[in-house]
Amino acid sequence: MSGAWCLVSLQEAARVESQMKAIARPMYSNPPLHGALLVSEILRNDDLKQQWYQEVAVMANRIKDMRSLLRKSLEDLGSSHSWQHVTDQIGMFCYSGMTPEMVDTLAEKYSIYMTRNGRISMAGVNTRNVARLAEAMHDVTQ
Repeated sequence: MSGAWCLVSLQEAARVESQMKAIARPMYSNPPLHGALLVSEILRNDDLKQQWYQEVAVMANRIKDMRSLLRKSLEDLGSSHSWQHVTDQIGMFCYSGMTPEMVDTLAEKYSIYMTRNGRISMAGVNTRNVARLAEAMHDVTQ
């Protein structure tokens, strides 16, 4: 569902807002069924399930490779910090250990964005941008 509408009445704004929240809440709390049906179909079909396992393994290995490449790039740049935690962690996100101030500098100076606690989405790191990311991280952590 998508769309937009506009209300031009300050007197009615609070009442309309509460009604809009009541309408929107179930959309977020109760996601559509089609995703669950799709997963069910994949897991019931041995061929599709095997293909899914292979595709998940490819994605997981790519993220592991990017973690290793990021760590190596930072070490090759001569960083005085230990970046072992980058490869010790698993999953799509990496806690870099950078401070909120360092993260702000990455955003301002390099247009590289992450949460202020230094969490990087490793899914967004690839062979075309990992060197730039490492150079920027190296710069702000010196």
